[in-house]
Amino acid sequence: MWSMPISVRLPWVSALILLLSVFACGCHVIRDAVPPPPPAASDWNLVWSDEFSAPDGSAPDSSKWTYDRGGKGWGNRELECYTNRLQNTHIQGGNLVITAQKENFTCSDSVSSGYTSARLKTQGLFSQAYGRFEARIKIPAGQGMWPAFWMLGNNITTSGWPACGEIDIMENIGKEPATVHGSLHGPSTTSRTSDASARFSFPAGLNFADAFHLYAVEWEPGVVRFYVDTNLYATFTQSQWPAGGTWVFDHPFFILLNVAVGGNWPGSPDNTTQFPQQMLVDYVRIYTKQ
Repeated sequence: MWSMPISVRLPWVSALILLLSVFACGCHVIRDAVPPPPPAASDWNLVWSDEFSAPDGSAPDSSKWTYDRGGKGWGNRELECYTNRLQNTHIQGGNLVITAQKENFTCSDSVSSGYTSARLKTQGLFSQAYGRFEARIKIPAGQGMWPAFWMLGNNITTSGWPACGEIDIMENIGKEPATVHGSLHGPSTTSRTSDASARFSFPAGLNFADAFHLYAVEWEPGVVRFYVDTNLYATFTQSQWPAGGTWVFDHPFFILLNVAVGGNWPGSPDNTTQFPQQMLVDYVRIYTKQ
């Protein structure tokens, strides 16, 4: 697997200024309170969004979201059963809430599982090639948790994976609480996939599950840029794509939001993992270039 690991640290000067301001006013810093600014209106035009403003307890908007269901491991030996139950996904307090629970459950494909969760997608309802794709999310925490905000090529039903392409805007595994990953995956003639991956890490003491953060990609022909809040931390281009691989990021993709439990990458939950765990999504917004 080809990757380019990148670790981004917050500047010490900014941290010092923040600390001094707290001492000066005697207040607590609420990092969830003020979201990062949206992209400049002169650069991007909003074309699709979900603000999750329906009444508490509502199901996600069926005109925008559908579900993957079942417990077949999803190619990663995941442990959860994905459902469309309100217990696993609903609207609460202006957020989409995806809840992973520890419970014995028989999935829609007759697989028995010890966990349930949800995987939402816009497949068949919305897809787009190029633009800015962003979501403000508070991720869950704990060993074995695997939240993600990502995209798949809308030709997956005819071309299959990885030929359809995959853009992982944000992935986190619970054993790395201060790190998120952004990746591209496509087909290769020399290995199972061709890949580009980077990571963004906070300094010690700050964890992504502690607050909402903005995760985004800006995608143009031949290039995809990855952001956490206002930080550009990775840029992948067609010209740097690995030998033997095919750049398949020039057609429409649809959006996915999910919380996996276990799998090859995060490993299984252990006795330190607390359930239920929730991913909160404040909004998802999609722009085109002006």
